[in-house]
Amino acid sequence: MNDKKLAIITARGGSKRIPGKNIRAFCGKPILCYSIEAAQSAGIFDTVMVSTDDETIADIARSAGADVPFYRSARTAGDYASTDDVIMEVLQTYRERGEEFSSFCCIYPTAPFITGQRLRDAMALLEEADSVMPVVPFSYPPQRGLLIGQDGYVTRQYPEHALTRSQDLPQVYHDCGQFYACRTDAFLAAGTTDVARLVPLILSELEVQDIDTLTDWELAELKYRFLHQTGGHQ
Repeated sequence: MNDKKLAIITARGGSKRIPGKNIRAFCGKPILCYSIEAAQSAGIFDTVMVSTDDETIADIARSAGADVPFYRSARTAGDYASTDDVIMEVLQTYRERGEEFSSFCCIYPTAPFITGQRLRDAMALLEEADSVMPVVPFSYPPQRGLLIGQDGYVTRQYPEHALTRSQDLPQVYHDCGQFYACRTDAFLAAGTTDVARLVPLILSELEVQDIDTLTDWELAELKYRFLHQTGGHQ
C-alpha cells in the first residue's frame, strides 16, 4: 500500500445537548475550523476531509480549506453510529473511488486544543504501533470514587481502597476524546481503532476539555484563551 495519510474530521449535523455544536462560534470562529486548521498545519496529511451529512457544515468546511468529497450516509449520521462506523464508511468510499491511504487520523470537530504538533507526534508513533490514543490522567484516583444510591446515602465504589493512600494507587488515564491515529490495515482487520498495539499519547489537563454542556463550552473558552495568552500551548 502507498504511504498516503488521511485526516478524517467527523462532523454530523445532529446535536442534542448543544444545538449546532459542531459549527457554534468558539472564541470567534466555528469550532470545526480549529480541527481543520490543526490538520492542515500538521503538514503531513495528503487529504484533510470532513465527513458530514449537513450542507451548512460542508460549506464551512470547504471555506476553511477541507475536502467534502461525499456526504455521510443516513446510517452513519444517526445517533447510534460509532466513530468506527464513520471511519469504515469513509475508507470504503475512498477505496471504491480508487483511492487508498496507509494511515489516518480521525479528528473530532469540537477539539480546539488540538495542534499540528500533537497530530505529528501521534502519526509518528504509528511507526512503532498500530494505533494511537491521546489520554490524560484522572485528576483524582477513580479507585476512591463514591456512589450515591437511590436512598441518598453515599457508598464507596471500591471499599477495599477506603484507606489506601492516593499515591499508592496506580495512575489511571482516560480517553481525551480528541482524535485517534491508526494504520489502515490494522483498522480494517479489527474494525476499530482499539487494536492490540495501541499506544498512548499523554496530554496535560490544560490541553483537554470535554464539551458536552454550555458550562463545558465556557470552561473550554477560558482554558483556550489562557493557553494562547500565556503561550503554554504546544
